[in-house]
Amino acid sequence: MSGTNGRIVVVGAGVAGVSAAGAARLAGYEGEIVLLGGEDALPYRRPTVSKELVRGDKGPDEVRIKPASWYEKNAIDLRTGVRAESVDPTAREVRLSDGSTLGYDQLLLATGGRPRRLAAGDSGAVTLREIGDADLLRERLDGRPDVVVVGAGLIGSEIAASARQLGCDVTLLETAPLPMPRVLPADLGRMYADWHAAEGTELHADVRVRAIRPDADDPSLTVVEADDGRTWTAPVVVEAVGMTPDVELARTVGVRLDDELGGVQVDELGRTSVPDVFAAGDVASMPDLVRGGRHRVEHWQNAQNHGAAVGRAMAGVEKPFDEVPWCWSDQYGGTLQITGWPESSHTIVVRGDLDAHDFTAFYLDAEGILLGAVGLGRPREIRSARGWIGERRRLDTTRLGDESVALEETLVS
Repeated sequence: MSGTNGRIVVVGAGVAGVSAAGAARLAGYEGEIVLLGGEDALPYRRPTVSKELVRGDKGPDEVRIKPASWYEKNAIDLRTGVRAESVDPTAREVRLSDGSTLGYDQLLLATGGRPRRLAAGDSGAVTLREIGDADLLRERLDGRPDVVVVGAGLIGSEIAASARQLGCDVTLLETAPLPMPRVLPADLGRMYADWHAAEGTELHADVRVRAIRPDADDPSLTVVEADDGRTWTAPVVVEAVGMTPDVELARTVGVRLDDELGGVQVDELGRTSVPDVFAAGDVASMPDLVRGGRHRVEHWQNAQNHGAAVGRAMAGVEKPFDEVPWCWSDQYGGTLQITGWPESSHTIVVRGDLDAHDFTAFYLDAEGILLGAVGLGRPREIRSARGWIGERRRLDTTRLGDESVALEETLVS
């Protein structure tokens, strides 16, 4: 029953949940808004966990999504340290971890995800997802111990870079032949491999981890064992092998899940298969209104903007969400920006100099339609690319890599 009155309950106080609550209020929602956060902390910007927070460059108060006064000013009932354990969609009630129940007129699932684990039980390895994880890892990095990071994707590479900046000796393990295999083609992957090496990070590729366990002789150490028998031992081991959408609460609601992409299936307004239940952010599998089909995006910017769009829809302002994804990754003092849906199978044209870490790589289909872009040091080109991806623009691949030709002049249609 979308409208301006009643009670909205938002489960998840990450950026998707906070943005939804704020947007609903700004769009004219006059009823109650209750925001539930499982962590006992004021909502914060999660991308800082693997960078500023773990390095100690910033403290928790410097990375808040909103100050405490914002919630009071917008009449948002923020409840931290309380988890939603189940939902009764017939009674329209959420059962909370403190044993109480909370009724709702509309419910938003903004539950995000959980770190994927290779090791079961108390392996000695740590993951990095929440602010408490950053506090723990920062304490363990004090004294510059050796560090092994399992997974050289965006987060694993950021953790490795942060540990190197703190003066630790870092070993980075990756299953694929090159780092960040989901978004970087071979040339860009080799550039990042060389960059890790230049910064003193020891990268081992083609490593399939078989086990992570405490050292039998010294429990203060953790052993990472590969299928081929190689082992790495360090006081600090970090697992960074992706996330799993947190759909445990969604299962109790009975909403339709996406077996292929993971997460909760929603329509273009964030509505699930259960009336008056919505989902937003990392957990939402949404229609891809640019390319067709469906997609699920695990980036801060998408969670923020999708959350806001769904919050407005819950307030009765129904506009389909059709943004092109965009994200960034800070490593070794450089900022990698990614937009669209880049895949190594696309036609890739590089504009600029990979060795100088000054370039944009454009990803196009067989007809020259721009599908994605990855850049270092070229934010203007990434902004242009993001707009063109949304417009399904075609580029002249024969001129795109020639910097004597203005980027706008490579547009064909």
